[in-house]
Amino acid sequence: MKILLVEDKDSLRQMLSTAIKKAGYAVDEASDGNIAVEKIKKQPYSLVLTDLRLPTLSGLEILTTQKEIDPTIPVLIMTAYGTIEEAVQAMKQGAFDFVPKPVDISHLFLLIERALEQRRLLLENILLKEEVQRSYGIPKIIGESPAIQTVSREIQRVAPTEATVLLTGESGTGKEVFSRAVHQLSPRRDKPFVTVNCAAIPATLIENELFGHEKGSYTGAFTRKIGKFELADQGTIFLDEIGELHLSVQAKVLRVIEEQCFERIGGLETIRVNARVVAATNRNLQDLVGKKEFREDLFFRLSVFPIHIPPLRERMSDIRPLAQFFVDKFSRELHRQGLQLSPEAARSLEEYSWPGNVRELQNTIERAVILADGKSIQPKDLNFAFEKGKRSDDFVHFLDMSGSLSDVAGRATRAAERVKIRQALELSNWNKTAAAEMLAVSYKTLLNKVKEFELE
Repeated sequence: MKILLVEDKDSLRQMLSTAIKKAGYAVDEASDGNIAVEKIKKQPYSLVLTDLRLPTLSGLEILTTQKEIDPTIPVLIMTAYGTIEEAVQAMKQGAFDFVPKPVDISHLFLLIERALEQRRLLLENILLKEEVQRSYGIPKIIGESPAIQTVSREIQRVAPTEATVLLTGESGTGKEVFSRAVHQLSPRRDKPFVTVNCAAIPATLIENELFGHEKGSYTGAFTRKIGKFELADQGTIFLDEIGELHLSVQAKVLRVIEEQCFERIGGLETIRVNARVVAATNRNLQDLVGKKEFREDLFFRLSVFPIHIPPLRERMSDIRPLAQFFVDKFSRELHRQGLQLSPEAARSLEEYSWPGNVRELQNTIERAVILADGKSIQPKDLNFAFEKGKRSDDFVHFLDMSGSLSDVAGRATRAAERVKIRQALELSNWNKTAAAEMLAVSYKTLLNKVKEFELE
C-alpha cells in the first residue's frame, strides 16, 4: 500500500515519511499542492495524508481532486490549532478525518488503519452494490452464491494490479462482463477498453486486426490501419476466445505482452504500447498446449492470474435473482413495467439445466417478457432453447466436453451426484437423515454435499 504525504515543511515531512515507512507502508512525498495533484492524476494511492494549508493548492483542493478521480481513496487532513473549523468543513466535503498538529504518531496510525479498513469494507462487495456500480460504471454482476462471491473477491484483488488475467469457463457464463469489471476497478478505468473476439475473425485477418498495417503493405491497403493493441494503449485489451488464436499470431501476441512493442504489417517502425491484457477461453488451454495447438510460453504468460467462471448449473441459487434482474431490464426496454416472475415460473427456471448458461437465461427471459399476458410471467411463457426433458437429470446433453477424459468424468460425477442427492431429498421430503440412509452415506457427508451443490 502506498500513501501520498503532502507537507510543505521539510523537517515534518521527512519525520512523518520515516515513521510511515517503518510501519510498513510505501510513501510518496509532495511539498506543495500542485505536485500532489499531478501525482494523484498519474497513479492511484491507498490513502492521502495532506496538510490543510499549503503553497499553491490547498488541502481542500487536493481532497476535491482525489474524490473526483476515486472517491473510495481516504484523505486525512493535518491541521494546526487555529484551523479546526476548516478541518471539520473538509470532513463534510469527504475527508475521512483530521489530524491535529503537532502530530501524535500513535493517533495518526490508528486513523490510517481505520481509513484503510473502511475502504476495504467498501470495496469488499463493490461488484454487488448497484449504487456503487452506477457511480463507477461497473457492469452489473448478479449473484449471492459462494461460487460467484469467490469470483468477485478474486477480481477485486487483481483489478488494481497490472497482472494479466485469464478468464476460463463455458460459453455464456459472462466472461466479458467480468473482464469489464477488471478494467473498471483498475487505475486504467478512464482509458480505452478494447474487445477482440478471436473466434469471430478469420485466421488470415486476425494479425491485421490486432496489429494494423501500413499503407501499401498489400493489395488494397490504401490507408494505414491502426490495430486493436494500439487503440488499447494505456487501457485494457480483452482477447475473447483466445484458444482460437492461430499459432502464427501467438508469437506476436506474446511479444507485445512481454516487451510492449510490435510492428504493423508492412511497417519498419516499432510501435510501443502499454495495454493490460485480459483473455478468456472456453477451451482447455493446457490440452491445446499438449496438442501443439497453443504456445506453452504464451499460456504461462496469460495465466498469471486465472479466474474460473462457474456454469449456471453450479450456482443454482443465482437463477432467481438473475432472472428477476433480466425481467426488470427487459420490462423497462419493452415498456412492460411492473411485470413479475411468478413462483411457478421461477421453479421451472430452477429445474432447467441451462446448457447455455447466463446467456441462455437472458434470452429466455427476453422472450418471456414479450409473450407474457397480464402482470406476471408464467411457465407457459418460458420457451427453453433445448428440449424441456433435457434437464438436470439428463446431464449428458449439457455436459461440458472440453478437456481430458478425466476432466469430463469429474464433471459428469459431480452432475450425477447432484441429481441423485436432489432426488433422495425430494423422496424423503427433505429429511436429511432419511436421505442419507437412502444414499448409503453418512449424515455429515450428505450435509457437505448439500452445501457444495447449493441444494438447501
